[in-house]
Amino acid sequence: MSKNFFEIKDVNFAIGGKEKVKNVNIYIEKEGDIICLLGPSGIGKTTILRTIAGLEKINKGQITLKDKIISSDKIHIEPEKRNIALSFQENSLFPHYTVEKNIRLGEKKISSDKNINFKDIINILNLNNVLNKYPHQISAGESQRASLARSLISEPDLLLLDEPLSNVDQSFKEDIQVELKKILKQKKISTIIVTHDSYEAFYLGNKCALILENEVKQFDDPYNVYHFPNSIEVVNFLNRGILLPAKVTGGDTLENDDLGIIKGKFIKHYPTGSEVRLLLQPEDLEHDDDSNLQLEVVDRKFRGTNFIYTLKTQSNLLIPVAVHTHHWEQHEIHEKFGIKRPIQLEHIVCF
Repeated sequence: MSKNFFEIKDVNFAIGGKEKVKNVNIYIEKEGDIICLLGPSGIGKTTILRTIAGLEKINKGQITLKDKIISSDKIHIEPEKRNIALSFQENSLFPHYTVEKNIRLGEKKISSDKNINFKDIINILNLNNVLNKYPHQISAGESQRASLARSLISEPDLLLLDEPLSNVDQSFKEDIQVELKKILKQKKISTIIVTHDSYEAFYLGNKCALILENEVKQFDDPYNVYHFPNSIEVVNFLNRGILLPAKVTGGDTLENDDLGIIKGKFIKHYPTGSEVRLLLQPEDLEHDDDSNLQLEVVDRKFRGTNFIYTLKTQSNLLIPVAVHTHHWEQHEIHEKFGIKRPIQLEHIVCF
């Protein structure tokens, strides 16, 4: 059997007879780990959750949980026998029950080793002021948090969360992310989270699965997904940099017409002379006004801790460069902005 706590092996996910995601292979290595599913709307992320929960069947591959097959072409364990909790993005509260009663519906009758406390969950999710209200009397964000509380308090073997914080105010969201991760880790609640927010996925997930073009394009640690994307499709989805034309000039160098020689460690070997597309992320280039490489500022975005300058090269390529907010001189639109030479990258990712 599988050595992983949870595993999806060679599964095609479909709904209404239409295949959404093909040949999926992802896993949760040990109890308490979190994986995040990232991808555009309509790609099949929710279908994956529904199938894991037992609401949809599969005709290829198998899904195992705690060394037990719960779905295959021959086996289908009913949803109520899986001890899997699914919290949908939309409001799933019973309208004729108070918020507290809705949450307590998930409460375990017999205490388990996870020992999740009702009051702790309510405090973490900031629901104390709405416990006696009915679903129609609270906001979408409060409804979503109440649904999440009900799922947590059920102490499942596997928790499935579909965009759990999408309706939560941004000012409150980061605090909930911290507390949610803390309780999931402390209580060892294995979790699969669907999110469209890559920063949320990178913070919460032990691993991330990027689903694009009806398949899992990359399943890896968040660090590797960000710094070592394995395809142009992943680069484009994350939208964290640009692809520049370049020529490989040696074992640790390549050259771009606008930026000149760039040094670094290649993630993948390319023969000298190869024409490639170099991934350049905002933090890769260094600001230096004394440099002889001066590019025009065409845009500047304030991001709190840093500015993202968009620079135009001689060949009209637009390059993003991140600079700390407190750098000594801010540059205005149309001013010149110096790039430190020689350009040295920690790692070189090309396609």
